[in-house]
Amino acid sequence: MNSSIRLAQLQNSLSSLLSPALASQIHTSTPLCRVVSGKYRITKKRDRPLTYEMANPPHYIAHRKSWNSWNTSSLKDGLRRSETAVEDEFIRRFMTGTWHGLVCSEVIIKRQFNHIRVAAIIRRAVSPTKMYFLLGYTEELLANWLQCPVTLEIQTVESFKDVVFKYI
Repeated sequence: MNSSIRLAQLQNSLSSLLSPALASQIHTSTPLCRVVSGKYRITKKRDRPLTYEMANPPHYIAHRKSWNSWNTSSLKDGLRRSETAVEDEFIRRFMTGTWHGLVCSEVIIKRQFNHIRVAAIIRRAVSPTKMYFLLGYTEELLANWLQCPVTLEIQTVESFKDVVFKYI
């Protein structure tokens, strides 16, 4: 008698384990052990140009390539984490908008104390006087908005093809 009660209890516990609510929580598919985010898909004609920054996937940061923002706010007990990230995004968008169609690489932002240095590679598609105007204009407006000195470190190349690292 005792064994029949235990058998009934065991059947009840097995049926509760196999209920649809619990079966939906068990995953039986194989895991995809591939990292695909941050990588560029190869084209059929292999005609997509990539710069050095774009050619290295994200897991090579600090091995083959460097960070695009240099600051200490992400350290433990760092101050102004969110404000720094928003300011960096604003600087990048302002640079690509002001230097429209001229920025050939990533915009690198380096912060030292209260000084911000912005580095980029620019095409020589405008006259030198316009380039000097854009340089002063960008530094002055960013310095006024961010309330700290801003210096632009600009390098120029003849065309975008000069910064192409490889084609995929």
